[in-house]
Amino acid sequence: MVRVTAEFWVKAYLRRLALADISAFVTARGDATAGAVLVKQAPLDGTATLYQRSYDLDGNRVWVTLAEGAEGDVDEAVRRQRSFDPDIWVIEVEDRAGRHLLDEDGLRE
Repeated sequence: MVRVTAEFWVKAYLRRLALADISAFVTARGDATAGAVLVKQAPLDGTATLYQRSYDLDGNRVWVTLAEGAEGDVDEAVRRQRSFDPDIWVIEVEDRAGRHLLDEDGLRE
């Protein structure tokens, strides 16, 4: 399987979100080649969910929920992750319907 760079994946993800009319912003730029990616989904109601790319038991890429609840608490989880790994990319997705598209084909990888 071909692996794409973190920066390439982030750019493609932002484009996919834009095509679906979903607002998204890079709030922390990580390592262009191999940085991990966190996606914070905020439905603009004071809550948020933080997703991280990980692997399942079969070695497949999956998105797991790293934190959820009050947006301030999720922001604190992001700060903690960035303190461990400054090369992490953080993308904030703002959509009242809670869409993030991470479950769509091509974005799971």
